[in-house]
Amino acid sequence: MPFFTALIDRGGERWLRPGQRSGAGRALCREWNMLLFDAGGSRTEGTAQGGGSIRPRRADVWTAVKWIAPVAVGVTIYLLPEPDGIKSGGWAVLAIFAATVLGLILQPLPLGAVALVGLTAAMITGTLEPDIALGGFSEPTIWLIVAAFFISLGFTKTGLGRRIALVFVRALGRSSLGLAYGITLTDLVLAPATPSNTARSGGVIHPVIRSLSVNAGSRPDDESRRRLGAYLSVTAMQINTVTSAMFLTSMAANPLAQKLAADRGVDLTWTSWALAALVPGLVALLVLPALLYRVFPPSVRKTPEAPAQAREQLRELGPMSRQEWVMGAVFVLLLLLWSVGGQVYDLSATVSAFTGVALLLVTGVLTWGDLVAEKAAWTTLVWFSVLVMMAGQLQELGVIGWFSDSITDATSGVGWQTAFVILTLVYFFSHYLFASNTAHVAAMYTAFLAAAVATGAPPVMAALVLGFLSSLYGGLTHYASGPAPVLFGGGYVTLAEWWRTGLAAAVANIAVWMGVGAVWLKVLGHW
Repeated sequence: MPFFTALIDRGGERWLRPGQRSGAGRALCREWNMLLFDAGGSRTEGTAQGGGSIRPRRADVWTAVKWIAPVAVGVTIYLLPEPDGIKSGGWAVLAIFAATVLGLILQPLPLGAVALVGLTAAMITGTLEPDIALGGFSEPTIWLIVAAFFISLGFTKTGLGRRIALVFVRALGRSSLGLAYGITLTDLVLAPATPSNTARSGGVIHPVIRSLSVNAGSRPDDESRRRLGAYLSVTAMQINTVTSAMFLTSMAANPLAQKLAADRGVDLTWTSWALAALVPGLVALLVLPALLYRVFPPSVRKTPEAPAQAREQLRELGPMSRQEWVMGAVFVLLLLLWSVGGQVYDLSATVSAFTGVALLLVTGVLTWGDLVAEKAAWTTLVWFSVLVMMAGQLQELGVIGWFSDSITDATSGVGWQTAFVILTLVYFFSHYLFASNTAHVAAMYTAFLAAAVATGAPPVMAALVLGFLSSLYGGLTHYASGPAPVLFGGGYVTLAEWWRTGLAAAVANIAVWMGVGAVWLKVLGHW
């Protein structure tokens, strides 16, 4: 448990705060806050006024571990005997890649800095030539994500995202279950143009949840948290995983999965992804709020005051501004371009996204200063480019082929359907070891796709299912994805409750997406 708890460190932000948990959970928070976040003070252990020995701060020990562990893993892999069938340099790329992925999880430096260190290691050791190592920065898929970050900024800057949330609360908010479905619809509407599911949760959904909960007398830190805030928090998390899975542009790791699938000869478009996810996604969005209402119910069932509060806040916002109208129009245009632009105008998703960004700049909704200040977009550009480049080299140099052959051998002797179920379950629940959807996709997606295809699974179906799961496992733990520590950090849910509801939702998602989803993919002709 301490290992998993430590993984949620996000650059010094205090997702775990003393006083927000009770009993053993609170003690755990105190212990690991001291370990993770006391980086600048004078706290030591074993300090004596009379001159006793001073032991290193536990924060210093953890910082050292975060540096040493990736290096140790990389060196260990490099020193292992190289398997047959891997081209020259492939094993060294694997060592650097593994060290970089672990660095992205532990974060001894910010994400972009970790990626640059890995990139530099690949070049300075002669493992990769600079023109190859820097090739990831030219990938159109990566620039699609950067453009989508800018588009999502428009929702926040104009206030359109908050207005949409309040409209749904006004319409559905007479009960706690209705509030949950209002949050669901808000997330669903914003998802296609918001690749940062963290921004969606932190910038729009979480503030609304906190306001509704406090107004209902539900506050963190005491038993009133179960009145409303706890239920809405866990529901928002699990809904976010579903909306992230439904669109190619609703979560940053989805285009990475698309790129890795394309490297295996499997073409996934924005439209084909959205169509394949439509039915299981809508079913999951209907099921999850009601399921969590049963297994983790709020003590307040009726919230008759919520619609009035939403109306009041909408009144304060006033009529839609010119910028909101422009933002809404650009959003609708983007949905049209992403859906049919490739067939009608031969526009790629990336070109369509930049068309939207250009329109927002020309109309004044966004400024160049806004784009420059959007650090999340530029950080994603750096580490995403490095991961895509390394993953491509692992494919090119035969490492993925060797790994997929090993997995295929382990599942030999059974039909492809059984083998595929085993592979997907292993892929899904291995996310307990990851603190990032993208790191998980970069580390394992290609190998599991190759293994699934080798066992006889239809390539498009396998690529889509693994792509969906790459979002759905984001609610397993309080560190599983970007939105998790945001919503968990609100203080309404204990650690045990978060893990328990995460597992319940995971089982429901697997049942829906591999049950209803399998039938729908059959109807679409993908298997």
